[in-house]
Amino acid sequence: MIRIESTVIKERKNFWGQCLFHPTDAVEDPWGKRILDRISADKAIDTVRVYTMFEDIVYLGEDGEICYDFRLSDLRLDYLVEKGFNLLLAYGGMPDCIAAGTQNKTSVSKNKTRYKGKMWNSAPPKDFAVWEEICYVYTKHIVERYGIDRVKNWRMQCFNEADIAQFFLSQYPNSEENAEKYRLPLYCKLYESFERGIRRVSDEIKIGGPALAAFLNFLGGFLDFVRQKDLKLDFISVHNYGTAPAWLNDGSVPFTVQNNLKKHQRYVDTVSAHGFGHIPLLVDEWGMASAGFFNIEECPQLIARETEMFSAYFAKLIHQFAFSDFRLDMFCICLSGQHEMTEDFTGFRNFFTLNFIAKPIYNCYILASKLGRELLASSAEDENIFVIPSKNEQGYAVLLSYSSEHFEEDLTDRSEVLVLPEDAMGKTVRIFCIDKTHTNPYRLYQRRGMQDPLSQEDIRLLREEGKIKPCDTFVYTKENAIRLELTPNATYLILVS
Repeated sequence: MIRIESTVIKERKNFWGQCLFHPTDAVEDPWGKRILDRISADKAIDTVRVYTMFEDIVYLGEDGEICYDFRLSDLRLDYLVEKGFNLLLAYGGMPDCIAAGTQNKTSVSKNKTRYKGKMWNSAPPKDFAVWEEICYVYTKHIVERYGIDRVKNWRMQCFNEADIAQFFLSQYPNSEENAEKYRLPLYCKLYESFERGIRRVSDEIKIGGPALAAFLNFLGGFLDFVRQKDLKLDFISVHNYGTAPAWLNDGSVPFTVQNNLKKHQRYVDTVSAHGFGHIPLLVDEWGMASAGFFNIEECPQLIARETEMFSAYFAKLIHQFAFSDFRLDMFCICLSGQHEMTEDFTGFRNFFTLNFIAKPIYNCYILASKLGRELLASSAEDENIFVIPSKNEQGYAVLLSYSSEHFEEDLTDRSEVLVLPEDAMGKTVRIFCIDKTHTNPYRLYQRRGMQDPLSQEDIRLLREEGKIKPCDTFVYTKENAIRLELTPNATYLILVS
């Protein structure tokens, strides 16, 4: 039996309804708009993180002066604003014309280039005063375009993953030593200039960094620099991936939410040790595994990104964070790699397949968006059942998942009765389910023996399967109990109104 009590044990805002939309320049393309349209219509996501892509904005005039062309940037941000999203803007994309060099570029991609043939310039600016001016002019432009009342609710961060070679100083291999010796001093100058540039526009704008990929000494050194210089820092941003394709392949780090929780604890400890325990902590990229541009070609286990396992992982992770004392202000899923697809169901890190078929992880985001701020007490007889009971504006919303430590098929099927507080009697119950046989296009693809390329009828059937809808609706009474059939990695949402 799973019992939900009426007692509110804590209030916790929705920290999980955010995403990184990558590549940013897909916002201007039909396939990118289609994804954003769906996410907006479903109210699955509140905040979208994108790059400013200064390389598309800044250029040199005929006399060598810095010039700006905001047309592409305006097109992207206008669309995101029109769809009702709040924004987290990563100030980055070093323009070649202001960079210290152009010989060290990276693709950060499965292919030889990024989207649309672009590359990422990993060099710092030749002149940090010019970087400051660019940050100032860009910020001034978006405040004039969208208004300070809107922009002050967004967040601006300096750069992305400056502690690793993929984004900063690619000539130095990834290591804790290189992050601290070479990348940290230059990133600190980058942040200081970024901070000055934005504060010239308004002190109301929320700023932060360092969008850390991995190295804790880099994070600690950055925080020490901020304190010594007395710089504005409204939030600290870090990335949190549970494992990596190489570790999955060699079996050293299997899937488990404990990987994410332990990493977050190390971030919390580092931030507190350097005197910033009071500053909001944002995970502006998360995933079960890193390398969104890798799929089953590099790691067969990444097929989990297509299945009910990913939704169960997400629901369990929300549970573990929501009922912990961790400070966590934002938890953005990373949707990178989605431009690399050539087939459906190949394990890329995204919400939709090539033919715009919704995956279980996307539908779990829709379910999680129904949770309320007030978290309730509950009990379950099985330690593998993770329950997030809440009150929302309509009544009760209960999200739960059933999974083992490593999300393997090692649990027995269970029939459970869920008992709600007395005031739920007589109200309408709607039950949503994601498991092997509900809301699971990949499993339907398997059962039907479908082959690539998919026929139009296959695509129609799979899209229909990917639409989240109630599997049962009834009035809750003592005689009409809520019965759940739990199979490994099943996720349920029970709405009562």
